[in-house]
Amino acid sequence: PEEIKQQLEEYLQKRRELNADELAKQEKGKVIGGTKGNKVLDYISGAPVKEQVVERIPNVFDYDQLTKYGYSNLVTPIMEMGGRRAVYELMGMEAPPPTPIKKVVQVPKLVIDRKGDDDEARYSGLKMGQILDDDAMAEALARANEKAKRGESLRPKLKEEDFELPYADKRNTGPRLAPDWTPERIDEYTKKQGKAIDWARRARLGEFVKDPLEVLDLNAMMRLYLVLSVMEVSLAFGQSTPKFLDMIGFSDGAGLLSVLQIPALALTVANIGSSI
Repeated sequence: PEEIKQQLEEYLQKRRELNADELAKQEKGKVIGGTKGNKVLDYISGAPVKEQVVERIPNVFDYDQLTKYGYSNLVTPIMEMGGRRAVYELMGMEAPPPTPIKKVVQVPKLVIDRKGDDDEARYSGLKMGQILDDDAMAEALARANEKAKRGESLRPKLKEEDFELPYADKRNTGPRLAPDWTPERIDEYTKKQGKAIDWARRARLGEFVKDPLEVLDLNAMMRLYLVLSVMEVSLAFGQSTPKFLDMIGFSDGAGLLSVLQIPALALTVANIGSSI
């Protein structure tokens, strides 16, 4: 215990030097975990850790405070001594009040009303398709269409649909995979699909090509011209061309090179000019 007490005194001295008590007060209200403002994680609800808010100021001998200031080696000995309360007694300090225990959340009992006595949403009368009067049927369809346009539900929610278990806050859920389709939204979607298909068809036909020569596909004549141009420039300006002419016994190699370099230079200038 004397060795532990000595290290605890060093820890308290370090806290005084760093003004750790004031820094600890800033911890209250800090948000831990969550998406931390990441737009991608907010959209997909992909927070690695559930968001929590620090509700109290950390105490002097809290294990996270010991770890923060480089004394994590004292955590295990403190546990063996009997916990943080024993440390306060060892150091002659007043222990903070114990952390209040949160009340147990009472889970509401779910009673499913099968007959519709207490749940107005469980209607047992005529459905829309069972109405015999044409005018009443048309009026009901018009009201349903207006609700669909406003994005409202066509029927009231049952009590069991609104029932939510404690801590099941549904924050870590992904976006809707299927939108709420209405006739207007279906028409808009099909128009967009038709425009995309028409654009792809016109692109295949070459309507968007401004210059017909600016294509990646080279025909046979262009390929032959490219090969001959490369061979001409290689022979005219290649360093091994004079040695090759000497090997085959050509006597006037310098004159032939000067003759070859003129059209090679002209081809090079023409190719550069056509690419601008």
